[in-house]
Amino acid sequence: MQHRHLLTVLVVAQTLAACVTAPIASRTPAPAVGASPPPAVSGVQGPGQATSATPGPPADDDLNAVLWTQRAVEHDLVCREIYRNAEDKLLAAIVDPTWDALSREERAGPVADLPPAVIVDIDETVLDNSPYQARLVMTGEEYDDYSWGEWCRKEEATALPGALEFARFAAEHGVTLFYLTNRAVDLGPATLDNLRKAGFPVPDDTVFLGLGVVVKGCETVGSDKGCRRRLVASRYRVLMQFGDQIGDFVDVSANTPDGREKAVAPYLTWIGERWWVLPNPSYGSWEPACFDNDWTLSREQRRKAKIDSLRPY
Repeated sequence: MQHRHLLTVLVVAQTLAACVTAPIASRTPAPAVGASPPPAVSGVQGPGQATSATPGPPADDDLNAVLWTQRAVEHDLVCREIYRNAEDKLLAAIVDPTWDALSREERAGPVADLPPAVIVDIDETVLDNSPYQARLVMTGEEYDDYSWGEWCRKEEATALPGALEFARFAAEHGVTLFYLTNRAVDLGPATLDNLRKAGFPVPDDTVFLGLGVVVKGCETVGSDKGCRRRLVASRYRVLMQFGDQIGDFVDVSANTPDGREKAVAPYLTWIGERWWVLPNPSYGSWEPACFDNDWTLSREQRRKAKIDSLRPY
């Protein structure tokens, strides 16, 4: 019995010693609140981990922008806020015969006797194309005309929050909406069908003014919209303009950060009254303005130029 008792004591002692010295993985302390996560250690795998990571999509400058557009409720609230406030201003604009939302260069004559209209850009202004942007992020591809045309012809873009309500409100008050877009004219039929499916008022095909529309007596430079705005102005009093880029409101002669600021400077009091700017962090002429509009640069070169344009403290 004494030998068995002594053996039992030795076993218990060894067990206790093992409990004291063995690491307990489940008790690893969590990082402090606000602390950065620990860096990954190359070549070290935990229990159940594969010996090599499955490659995912490459890093993309647009990831956070697309994620915010699709998943942040703040994005939707901003859009609703813009369109809801625009409804209130629209009623005042209708009854004011002098109210006009075109730049001085694009308004040629008196407006008092002209019927009212509103000019809206399409992409990221009334229709949400973030699924196309998400596809580019997931595949690592960049924009090209072919894939963009494929997306447009699917006619699956949905209305941005608040846009449909405003468009219907305007139509109910006798205001014609013109969809002035840089979608090419050959995408007109699919785009009009998409707008109709989404519920937007489209009385006829003439309200679509895509890239490539020829305006007699006016020469278009690149993708500028000035000539098409003048076409609307020749027949209508433009009460408001909606867009996600400066070029949706006024032509920009120099697409540089300074040039863009100068283009809009005379009209700052019109923002939130006659001009309504929608958020678009994914793309726009603001981006190439940071790398001298040189799309021949590689992705890495463009990224470096954009980083160099940041304003750190």
